[in-house]
Amino acid sequence: VPPRASLRPIRPSDLDATVAAIVADDFGDRRDWFEFAMGCQACRMLVAVVDGEVVGTGVATVNGPVAWIGTIWVKRTHRRHGLGTALTDAVIDAATEAGARTFVLTATHRGRPLYERMGFEVQTWYRTMEAPALADTDDASPPSPRVRPFDDSDLPAMLALDRAATGEDRTAVFETLVGPAGTRVLHGADGAVRGFVARAPWGGGATVAPRIDDAMTILDARRRGSSPGKRVRCGILLENEAGAEALE
Repeated sequence: VPPRASLRPIRPSDLDATVAAIVADDFGDRRDWFEFAMGCQACRMLVAVVDGEVVGTGVATVNGPVAWIGTIWVKRTHRRHGLGTALTDAVIDAATEAGARTFVLTATHRGRPLYERMGFEVQTWYRTMEAPALADTDDASPPSPRVRPFDDSDLPAMLALDRAATGEDRTAVFETLVGPAGTRVLHGADGAVRGFVARAPWGGGATVAPRIDDAMTILDARRRGSSPGKRVRCGILLENEAGAEALE
């Protein structure tokens, strides 16, 4: 840790000042995400403090043997002193203590050199596509009746689909995140859960379905449920060529 800096878990009293500092640093409004992370047992959130001021953050989300590393932020006036590396190491250590053995993250071009110096390797790339809400088109009919709001009874089947898709155990995340407001579930004719979309309050989310046509039905429902002027975005792994072709 650089001189005068200390690393520790975030406290509720840190939240307002941390959010304000990140917004002032043009790093976005992270309040919703931080509130989620502070209340989710899968997350380990650390801050870097210098003279009583929060000048850095880092979060690990532990999904069984896999941990996602994110929100590595250092205030502009404290960069280039090793604080980003120290925060990344610290959240990795916290995730290791929680049982994680594989560490993944989504890097920006700016952050990539730091992570590669620490031993991370590029595994794949995302491409992001977007489309207008269908309320803006001639095809403004209602969403498919097969897509409905989440019910508590859906969770076990959703977790099974998610484990098959990701290899991760995201039970703690889903138990905190999913609900009727932001989660939609697709059912087959037999009533079985065939896919879902779980949206996060801070933006983004996960669309999981083994069959491309089911995934497209879920995304179609999102477009039909979006208000005029909105656009629906979808990130997809580069290797998923069939999914990208369907989106295009």
